[in-house]
Amino acid sequence: MNVEYTGRHYEVTPANRKEVEAGLTKIRKILHDKFDTKVVLAIEKHRYKAEITISCCVGPLVGLAQATRMSAAIGEALEHLEKQAVKNKTRIISKKRRNHDKWDGEAFTEPTKSVAAAAAGPAPVSMVAHKFPATVQSQEVHVVKVEDAVALRAMTLEEAIKEAHFRDRDVFVFRDQKGKLMILHRTRDGKMELIETP
Repeated sequence: MNVEYTGRHYEVTPANRKEVEAGLTKIRKILHDKFDTKVVLAIEKHRYKAEITISCCVGPLVGLAQATRMSAAIGEALEHLEKQAVKNKTRIISKKRRNHDKWDGEAFTEPTKSVAAAAAGPAPVSMVAHKFPATVQSQEVHVVKVEDAVALRAMTLEEAIKEAHFRDRDVFVFRDQKGKLMILHRTRDGKMELIETP
């Protein structure tokens, strides 16, 4: 385990090194991997800062902490790293447990079938055909009068699009500069469609 220490306006003490390395051994047990570590200990305006960065197979893990004492900042940074390590380990384990086999289009055959039944071929399957009614019953139409979906003055297409977004309308009716009636319609995927009336 390679650990690189950097002190910014702070002298790294052997007690600090011992505390960091004790925390890193716990993280190493979680990750089951060798990794390189960079530790930056600093003092800024009476605040002690600890930044510990681990470069391992799951990617860089970074623990940042501030406290009134350096040992408290180191402890918090190591806690953050430990949480990240556990999270990454569970994510990797759950990925490995998923079944990545793709279905090849063939049905699953049960091993309990006899050889004679398998040689006879597939059993006939009864099918039911549904008949749909010739006329479709329509539901009662609910009419709501909305005045803010209609523009009162002539607009360009760009102005109408901005106005429809501003008013948060899926349908917006306006007249262009020539007086032609136009309808803007927002589709389900969020795109705007322009409908020109004859």
